[in-house]
Amino acid sequence: MRDSFLSFSPPDVGEEEIAAVVDALRSDWLTTGPRVKEFEDLFTGYVGAPASLAVNSCTAALHIALAALGIGPGDEVISTTMTFSSSIHVIEHLGARPVLVDVEPDTLNIDPAQVAAAVTERTRAIIPVHRYGHPAEMDAIWEIARRHDLAVVEDAAQSLPARYRGRMVGAPAGDGFPPNLVAFSFYATKNLTTAEGGMLTGDPALLEEARAWSLHGMSRDAFKRYTRAGSWRYAVTLPGSQYHLP
Repeated sequence: MRDSFLSFSPPDVGEEEIAAVVDALRSDWLTTGPRVKEFEDLFTGYVGAPASLAVNSCTAALHIALAALGIGPGDEVISTTMTFSSSIHVIEHLGARPVLVDVEPDTLNIDPAQVAAAVTERTRAIIPVHRYGHPAEMDAIWEIARRHDLAVVEDAAQSLPARYRGRMVGAPAGDGFPPNLVAFSFYATKNLTTAEGGMLTGDPALLEEARAWSLHGMSRDAFKRYTRAGSWRYAVTLPGSQYHLP
């Protein structure tokens, strides 16, 4: 029996991290700005992704990924019974129907055979979840997606810096496969934390659509509107949310 309090998520924070936060607080940008852009660029290079979009949670990343793909009422999205509730909530938020399939008993990851059996004419996407840093059997899932022209949105909240067959989770699926979007978490309990935060990686064109969903549907964020190279003008193009990373 412990005689002292066991902290929920004791962070490994050093002087370098503290100095970076202090620099941000002393700067002219407390919301999304140059440091977030630098973080996106560094993350893109680290995982080998085509592009990255920083947001305030993995839940937000999953939500705007499905929104950017046009998922909505009447659509079905296949996912797993073994996941946190947010993986399923984001499907319901868009009015789509979650179709849950069971997991492989040895990995606790989504069973590709059951995914294949669950595909219908209404299926639009698959959300595999990489549990505890163990990637799902993605070759089989990508092949199902290619065969049925489905999108793949990987829930990699627990899987940085995992690799699948030598490829970092977050990297493209490969030639001949549909573009994959990958959502990461930087929550306090994760290997890399921003206290609260997340990242979406994938095709740059899809991420630009997702970026609008993360900024109230606005066509320009604050950094693009209020720097010398920007313009204050913007359009609201869709009913988005406030998901940006500070």
